[in-house]
Amino acid sequence: MPTIVAIDGPGAAGKSTTAREVARRLGFRHLDTGAMYRAATLACLEQGLPEQESPQLAEFLKSLRLEFQPLSSGEQKLLLDGRDVTAAIRAPLVSQRVSAYSALPMVRERLLAIQRRIGEQYDVVCEGRDIGTRVFPEARFKFFLIADLEVRAQRRYEELRSQGFDQPLDKVREEIRIRDHEDSTRKHSPLRKAKDAVPVDTSHMTIPAQVEFVINHINTSL
Repeated sequence: MPTIVAIDGPGAAGKSTTAREVARRLGFRHLDTGAMYRAATLACLEQGLPEQESPQLAEFLKSLRLEFQPLSSGEQKLLLDGRDVTAAIRAPLVSQRVSAYSALPMVRERLLAIQRRIGEQYDVVCEGRDIGTRVFPEARFKFFLIADLEVRAQRRYEELRSQGFDQPLDKVREEIRIRDHEDSTRKHSPLRKAKDAVPVDTSHMTIPAQVEFVINHINTSL
């Protein structure tokens, strides 16, 4: 059976960057479920589908195709129905709407099926908000990354600016706070720490330190 490393936590806690580097170091696939939900949100917005379940949404999701394509640089791009949406899914509008679409059971079940299929085929480092509790509850390794709100807001602010999106820091902070609340209180697959997950407070940790912590924990358990 493939080995699964589950990394959960709220937005801007360092999940994606840490998971990507851990996957590279281990020679595993990096499965960014947050990016997948963002891509599904982008697709729904482009189709004009409202944030509610409907026969139209169900039919649309059946044909939704998401694929991660590795690059020679070690990065990967996300294809939505064959189209590169790696940058587009980070747009502010997607950030504002992703929690609402992600809470819909139809969306979650469709992406869950895709994620589990990938996990059945490859060793993966998978990150998101319900990996250790819902997607891969039997994952061999589980981590839960957290960080102070102010730290996360500054990280997301700098990330957005580097991608050409100029938003005030106060707005970024409020969006993260709202997303935290929505993710942790939603009925289906809420954000929460798995009982057997290792907590990691990244507030004052560099990315290399986060990566080393995860790698060392895995290596001592193998």
